[in-house]
Order: sequence, then structure tokens, then C-alpha cells
Amino acid sequence: MADSDTKTSGSAEPQRHNPILVFGASGYIGRHLVPALRAEGYKVRAAARRLAPLEAEGWDSVELVQADAHDPDTLPKALNGVSTAYFLVHSMADGSDFPERERRAAATFAQAAEQAGVERIVYLGGLAPKDTASMHLASRVATGEELRRGQVPVSELRAPVIVGPGSIAFEVMRDLAAYLPIMVTPKWVRAESPPIALDDLLGDLVALPQRTPADNTIYETGGPEQLSYEQMLRTIARELGRPAPIIIPVPFVSPELSSYWLAFVSATPTDVARALIGGLKHDLSADDGPLRQRIPRDPMPFDAAVRRAFEKEKAFVAHTRWREGAFNLRGERQDIGYYAKKMSRAATTPVDVETLWRALSDVGTREAGYFFLSGLWEVRKGLDRLLGGRPAGHRRPGRAPEPGERFDMWEVLAAERPKRLTLKIRAVVPGRGGLEFEIDETQDGHSRLTATMYWHPAGAPGLLYWYKLGPPHAVLLQGMVARICQRAEASRAAHPRGSRPGLRPRPAR
Repeated sequence: MADSDTKTSGSAEPQRHNPILVFGASGYIGRHLVPALRAEGYKVRAAARRLAPLEAEGWDSVELVQADAHDPDTLPKALNGVSTAYFLVHSMADGSDFPERERRAAATFAQAAEQAGVERIVYLGGLAPKDTASMHLASRVATGEELRRGQVPVSELRAPVIVGPGSIAFEVMRDLAAYLPIMVTPKWVRAESPPIALDDLLGDLVALPQRTPADNTIYETGGPEQLSYEQMLRTIARELGRPAPIIIPVPFVSPELSSYWLAFVSATPTDVARALIGGLKHDLSADDGPLRQRIPRDPMPFDAAVRRAFEKEKAFVAHTRWREGAFNLRGERQDIGYYAKKMSRAATTPVDVETLWRALSDVGTREAGYFFLSGLWEVRKGLDRLLGGRPAGHRRPGRAPEPGERFDMWEVLAAERPKRLTLKIRAVVPGRGGLEFEIDETQDGHSRLTATMYWHPAGAPGLLYWYKLGPPHAVLLQGMVARICQRAEASRAAHPRGSRPGLRPRPAR
């Protein structure tokens, strides 16, 4: 399908001296599209509501901008000097009113793009049947329509299930195939669609502004095979080295009902997965003939796309801070959930960030322990030994944490004085996780310490572990940040500014 109206501004091929804007760059597609554009030699500006996820990507020569489609005042900076803008914003994680939020975001962005002189918007939508009852699929269509109401031409690309690490549909199927040998499923497992490899989709997105005119045309893309979700599950299980699952479709389990038990079998964000599953009951097909006339390619078969996804994620690692889905933070295991469960607790103190950092740097020493209820951590360390683990000893006091340092059940992933300390767990547990501390200076000159616990579960046992131990971990986390702040305040009182010796680096080996 290639629907178009008369609005056009010529070819509007992106100028390589102008930045291309990827709006929504912290999302699944954005995180992959930015490096794909850079590989083609384009200047790229990446925008998201929060800078932290963008900074965690570690991109070279990419301009990072904080911008929110629901805050018009943040958009001019993101759009300034841009000729082509990719609009990749989704709001499925924001609750049941996400269709209205997505519509408003699209309207605001289209107006701001017009005012900034943008020549083309590229929008990634989804394949959808006419008159769909799925909120997710209907919202994808409505968002494209809202963008086209503006004066900037919109090139819309509608895609099916994307086969790649981090794709919600793919990750749900990975979790099911990895840990459920027998599945009682709704009839939607027999619905068919043409799943597309992530690399193929990125190729289409990068080429679209180069190979197509800037008019309001809707293109469709897809893979070479029309497959049911049951067939996809069996293929993913095979590529994971698992036996083919026994799948029993039953007529009385609706997609909506099945979405509620996802929280017990999959680590994917529940709100997003629930919105997505509502559209899985439809048979979908892609008429990609018009697109292939302009962007020819040999599409990747599904089994090859799955193998490519598993290979691609091995290079997706974290070095300087926690990074969603990083392979090394998941124990380099493809059967551990891509998306992390997480909880955060914070406390504020009047001390400066350096004093707070020094207090935090005592973590894991024999004297400081874990600052709050440290005896429980010692019990956990003993249990780890009984389970076959090999916890290390305490940290030496007065030493600055350094990457690669191991203590108790932890390893230091990164330490950026005086801003951030990132630890990953090395215990015998049904999954992988970590703990990240961040220190920020507040507007009134105080310091805020935030501790975030991450957990990538290994199937249902890992999820049960999280749900059962989540409440006590929340208490430990809150007590920990409060005690670290108290320790910093006591240190400042005992050692006025400049009188306390700094932390010593670990001696070279």
C-alpha cells in the first residue's frame, strides 16, 4: 500500500550538513536507528524526555537534547536546523489514556516542526486492519493521521512484529519459549503476520528520506514469510536450544485476559505488553511492493532474523552505567529477560557532593557494610555459599571503588566520582541484577542520593523472586540511602571542609 495526498515539498533528501533529528531516541527503535544513521555519515541529534538513557548509550559524535512532545517549550532546541525528523514517540507505558496522549504529542510536534522549517517527518507506525478494536493499532494509525494534519510532509512506514533484541513482541515470545514448555494460549497464537528483521527495518527507515519524495505517503514493510505466532514461538525455542513447546490454544481465553498473566511469565513492561497483545488477534499482511520499487532488498527469513537478533545483542554491552538490555548485565545469557524490573529510593542531605561520595565509597567495607541492616546482607552472603557461590571478602576502607573490583556478592561495573557508582550482582540467583547510586546537586545547593535496584529475571522463578523479595528490598534501599546521607553529615561535622584525607586509589597490580 502507498497512500498519498497532494502535499509535497519535492524530494527533501536529508542534507548531510544538517542534523537529522531522532525524536524518541531512548526507545527501542531509536536506540538502533541513531547508530544506523551515523554509519551512513549523517549528523544526528538524539532527543528524549530524559538525558540519562541517551548518555548511557555512549554514542560518539551524537548531539543529545532533552525534549518532550508534551512540552512545546522544549521542542525548538531539538528541531532547530533540522531538515528531516524521525518521530518515534509512543506512550503505551503511560496508562490506558495513551491514545489521547499520543495524539496530543503528534499534534504538538507537527506544529513545532512547521515553525522550525522542517522539510519532512518520518513516522514509524504499525500494520493494522481497517476498523480495528485494538487501542494500540488504532492509536498507531491515528498518530500518523494527526501528524499529516500539519503542514510538514509525513512519510509513514507501517511495520509488523519486529524481530530484534528489545522488541516487546519478540521479548514476550522469547520469555515464553525459554521457560514455558507447555502453554495454554488464546486463539491469537494462530493469527498470522509477516515479521520483519530489525536490520531490514532499519535499512528501510534510513533509506526512506533518500529514495522517496517528501509527500504524505504511507508505505508498508514486512518480512518474506506469513507466520503464525505459534510458528514463531517454536522457531525461537529451537534457536534457544529448548524443546519445541506444547501449545494448546483455547477459545475462551481472550487476548485481553491473557495479557494479565504476562506479569508472571515475562519481564517485559506490563502496560506496554498489554497494549500490544490486544492487536495480536488480527491476521496482518504487508503490501510492500511500492516500497520495494524504491528501496529494493532481499528480506531476511524469520529463523535467520532470530539468529541475527541473538548475535546482535552480544555486542550490546554497558561500560559506564546501567544500560537497558545490556548483554553483560544479563550474565551474557539469552534466556534472561531483556527488560529489567526496577525500584528507586532517594534521600537529600545538606552536604556537598564530594562528602556524600566519600560516604558512599565506604560501601562493602567491614566497618560500614551496607549502612542499614548489614547483618541481613551477611546472611545472604552465607546462603550464597551454601548454594555454591563464591562471594569475595570485604572492601578495604579508604579505597576508591574501581571498575572490576569484586567484594561480597558484587562487582563494580563503573565508578564516576562524584556522580555515580554502578554495581552488578554475582550471587547464585534466578536472574541477574545490580545496584546503581547517583549523586546530584539540587537547586538549593544540597545533594540528592538516588539508589536504583535492577533485576533481569530468568523466567517465572526470577519473577517470583522479585515479587516476593521486592518489599523487603524496598525497605533496605530506603534505609541505605538515608544512612549514607547521615554518615556524610556526621563526617562533615567531624572533619570540616578540607580536613579529611581523600580516597586512595587501589594500588597497581
